[in-house]
Amino acid sequence: MRTLPPPLPPRARPRRLVVSAVAAAALAVTTAAVLPQSAGAAETSPIGFGAGTTGGGGASAVTVSTLAAFKTAVTGNTAKVVRVSGLISLTGQVDVGSNTTVLGVGSSSGFTGGGLRLKEVTNVVIRNLNISKPVAPSDGVTVQKSTKVWIDHNSFSADRDHDKDYYDGLLDINHGSDNVTVSWNTFKDHFKGSLAGHSDNNASEDTGHLKITYHHNHFSNVYSRIPSLRFGTGHFYDNYVEGADTAVHSRMGAQMLVENNVFRTTKIAVTTNRSSDVDGYANLRGNDLGGAATEVSQVGTFTSAPYSYSAEPASSVVASVTSGAGTGKL
Repeated sequence: MRTLPPPLPPRARPRRLVVSAVAAAALAVTTAAVLPQSAGAAETSPIGFGAGTTGGGGASAVTVSTLAAFKTAVTGNTAKVVRVSGLISLTGQVDVGSNTTVLGVGSSSGFTGGGLRLKEVTNVVIRNLNISKPVAPSDGVTVQKSTKVWIDHNSFSADRDHDKDYYDGLLDINHGSDNVTVSWNTFKDHFKGSLAGHSDNNASEDTGHLKITYHHNHFSNVYSRIPSLRFGTGHFYDNYVEGADTAVHSRMGAQMLVENNVFRTTKIAVTTNRSSDVDGYANLRGNDLGGAATEVSQVGTFTSAPYSYSAEPASSVVASVTSGAGTGKL
């Protein structure tokens, strides 16, 4: 297929305030909790809005290596732990029931061509999976009308050799989903990374929900949506972003706290005034912008996360994330 150039980024509306990288840096303050977290010590439970998610807990694990066996194993809402051995090709998405842990075996097990869907479920853990090339309209993982979800130590990827809409999102969270933690994942070679809140017209369902924590993730050569959040409350801390056009995007009144992240070869690290009719809000502190610009039209009220966490300083984030994120690190 003929390679197409990346799309032009949407134009920011000039009537709104644009805060430069220098001005944004002046807003940065040192976070109160700066104890570094060891990259080699993977959490046994999620930190952030997804805290309390246990998945299948201590249920006896079942190991599967075929698509048919996997579909059977993840069906239903009883507590279960499903280990995926090998790389399984699929078309579309497989629905995962409540009270489930899906865990890849080793560093190269998972799914390609499609992905997983969490629809109207609760208490699900997705860990240590390689999820690649989810052909549209499938996402690598979709979280829809679901609560208490932990997405941890997975490797998401596609390629940028196709049109931007050939693949869908790597990780999309929508339709009023809530209490989600996305931690220690890698997202590589894609146009649309992680969309939270699918539409400007979904305020009635999404307002008061979409509370999501992203920490210690590595976004490499992902064009945009790192993440893009509508209506919700997002905490984005200790992530490493490189090669993005537009990274963090707060829109439609979303509140985002952007803390102690590192941005490299990125044009816009944070924006609140693109693509939607209503701006979002953002607070920035302790970030290493690496020369990236920021467009913050509204400083938000979300300045303190309602949970305990230890944010390491930006100076150690690259080493921690590059050694600790992705599969094979548990």
